[in-house]
Amino acid sequence: MGKGDKKTKRGKIHRGTYGTRRPKIKKRRTVEQKINVDNKATAK
Repeated sequence: MGKGDKKTKRGKIHRGTYGTRRPKIKKRRTVEQKINVDNKATAK
């Protein structure tokens, strides 16, 4: 249960991989981006 273990978070960090124990952090859309998308949709 350490760096060599593929299934643990520490092992994922050591190998540089992702999975259930270490999910990738997704970029959240900012408020400005949401406002811009809405304006483009409504403007004609």
